[in-house]
Order: sequence, then C-alpha cells, then structure tokens
Amino acid sequence: MTRVWLRWLPAALVPVALATAALSGSYQAGAATTLPHKTAAEVIAMIGHADVRALSGTLQQSSDLGLPQLPSVGPTASQGPASVMELLSGSHTARVYLDGPGKARFQVMDMLAERDVVRNGTDLWLYNSADNSAAHMTMPAEPARTPAPHAAPAPGVTTPEVLAQHFLAAVGPTTDVTVGDGTTVVGRTAYQLVIKPRSTGTLVDSVTIAVDSASGLPIGVDVRARGQGPAAFSLAFTDLSLSTPDAALFSFTPPRGAAVEEKATPQLRALPGKTGQAPQAKAAFARPTIAGSGWDAVMGLPAGTVPADVRSAPMLAQLTQPIPGGRALTTSLVTVLMLDDGRVFAGMVPLERLQAAAAAK
Repeated sequence: MTRVWLRWLPAALVPVALATAALSGSYQAGAATTLPHKTAAEVIAMIGHADVRALSGTLQQSSDLGLPQLPSVGPTASQGPASVMELLSGSHTARVYLDGPGKARFQVMDMLAERDVVRNGTDLWLYNSADNSAAHMTMPAEPARTPAPHAAPAPGVTTPEVLAQHFLAAVGPTTDVTVGDGTTVVGRTAYQLVIKPRSTGTLVDSVTIAVDSASGLPIGVDVRARGQGPAAFSLAFTDLSLSTPDAALFSFTPPRGAAVEEKATPQLRALPGKTGQAPQAKAAFARPTIAGSGWDAVMGLPAGTVPADVRSAPMLAQLTQPIPGGRALTTSLVTVLMLDDGRVFAGMVPLERLQAAAAAK
C-alpha cells in the first residue's frame, strides 16, 4: 500500500509531500461578530500560546487548483499517484482525533471507502478499506524533551493549526498581516488573520486564518490564488470538540483478511558525512535545498528522491505538460518541475522561476 495518499495537503502548501509521493471555496464562516480589538501581533501570539492538546472533529478540505476532477471510484481511484491527485481536487471530508503529541487518528472518508492513519505512541498504522490493506511501522522514540506544540501529530495528519504554522513561517518584511472582521466558525467566535504577500513573484494572493477567540487554536484556513475569485484551497473544521477522545480510538487491529505489510522505521534524515552509505540511500534521505526565501522560495529535491513508479505513473503524465528537459505540473497555487535527470523543483511560483532555479544548480 502506497504512503502517497497520506499527504492530504496540496503540494502547493507542503511541497515536500511530492518528495515521497464543499466549502464552496472558503471555510463556512457565520455572521460577522464583534470581538475585543487585537492587533495582528496579538492574534499571532494567541496562536503561539495555544495549548489545545486534545480534540475531535470533522475537517472539510476543498481544492480548486485548476486540476481536472478525477474519478473517486474504481480499481485505481485510491491507489498510487491517482489517489494523491484525487485528493488535490474537489472536496473531501476527514475525521480527526488527537490526544497529546503521541496519539492521533485521521480518517479520510471517500464515497465508498475509508483511509486511516492511527498513531498510538511509537506504533503507526496505515489502512485502506478499498483493498483491505494495512501497513505498520514503529515511529522513532520521542527525545526526552517537550514536543513542538504545533508539530503534526503523525505523518500526513494535517489540521488547520499545522497548516497555519506553514504560512506564519513565511511572514516577514515581504508580507502584510492584518486582522479582519470577527466571525464564527463551527459555532465558535474567531479572529480572522489575513496574510498577504507583497511579492508579485508568488502565485499566492492571500491566506486567511480563522483563530478561535477562546483558545487561540486555528480552526480554518483559506488560501487564495492571484486572479482567482474563490479560495484555491480551504481546510476547516465543520464540527469540533476540545474534549479528550475515547482512548479506544487510538487502538488499531487490522480487519480479518487484511493484507498487512511491516514497514521499516522511518528515517528522518541521513547522518552527514557517514561513511559506507550507499549512494541511493544518500539520495533517498538527502535534505532538500531552498533557493530564495519567503513566498518566492523554491525547494529542490535531488535525483532519486521521488520514486520511479511515481514519476512514470500514467496519471502523472496526464496532469503534466512536456517541457524541454522534463515535465511540469502547473496549478493556480503551485508549480512542480520534474527534470529528466531525476531532480524535482517545487514552489508557489510560476514555472519560469523553477526553471531559473534548476539552471543555477
């Protein structure tokens, strides 16, 4: 069973997803509401100080990246690159349960199937009901320190909070940040933090983060592309409880008859300078390079990072266009350049910016 579908976010938002692999265009906000005045810095501080360690809820993702609507049923709909492309278009629903940094359950609900990520301590299970297949791996033990409060609780488990942190990391001198009108999301009053790049070299027009006024938890994120009216990508809760979920939700036993595969412990990075390491292993775990900064940044992945079966998939060929020296995937928010020599470049920038970055290497 492939791990590609675990990356629920479009590559526009977390381009490294490609290294391993409705809300009618906006989160469902209610009527405007009056909240105590806060500056943008104060709302960002609320997010930074949020300490919500347990929750359960339903997430709605809506994508309008300019990709064709792909079939959601059929023998190939939930397999390989077709599955990640399917998740990058249309609208999708997931249930999420969190209890501290080591317990998480994420269920993507398809029309006729369910895909699960379940983490309980160091045990990580992946399950796809479409073909009754499961994979198990042992996560590396957490270091003896307090985990990062906004880190993803398990690979592929993405919430508005995790997504908000990716965009807040891009805030700097090239960004305008303001606070919009107060609103309500899933019955909770929220501040709207509006992030707008000043750079004209990015495909992103603006990002709006709905921040729960009581807890500081981001509960909805909209991303708008330049020249596009509705949001190109939206992720928001449609129901939410901040109570601790039932502990039984984090226990997973493969159903009867499931094909179970034991995966190797994930390696987060290669040890620099380690001798005796095979060249292909170095490529597989090499860290990406970043050209530029902020909204114009381009991430480069070395040859061998993207598996050959992903690069040669017929679905990927249908969604990309041939260009001199490779193929390109272009959407309203992200561009991915896959060169014939195996290197991959991605960013929230036009294709010309990626080609320039590739030529400079």
